[in-house]
Amino acid sequence: MIVIGSDHGGLELKEAVKAALASRGMDVDDFGTDNSDSVDYPDFAEKVAGAVSRGEVELGILICGTGIGMSIVANKFPGVRAALATDEFMAQMAREHNNANILVLGGRVLSADMATKMVNVWLDSSYEGGRHQRRLDKIAQVEAAVGATEL
Repeated sequence: MIVIGSDHGGLELKEAVKAALASRGMDVDDFGTDNSDSVDYPDFAEKVAGAVSRGEVELGILICGTGIGMSIVANKFPGVRAALATDEFMAQMAREHNNANILVLGGRVLSADMATKMVNVWLDSSYEGGRHQRRLDKIAQVEAAVGATEL
């Protein structure tokens, strides 16, 4: 199971990504939006990042116009490592080095073909652990120090 959400700026790309996920045989829970009316990206980032943070799902995808806004909101949640990627290498490294549990994409900056390739690379990559775990542990320490708590 993977959850996905977008604002109006990411709606078209979200639909293409959902189709790609379905072609992989993945179950997808779509948290919206479902039309092109203007909406606020924090509402959808909160739904997806909240589900990941609470451990209801392991992975999520967020899409807004550039991906910047969704990244900012998602990374406020404890345990969320949302990575904004703009190419396949960034998507791969987000998983292998940062164990990103949310991939963030820009609906106005990526083609459906590129986004699909990025999602596939991200899903097919595995966290390497090792020296990278030390860094993730430090991120968790920062979360604790600034008062981020489990939802």
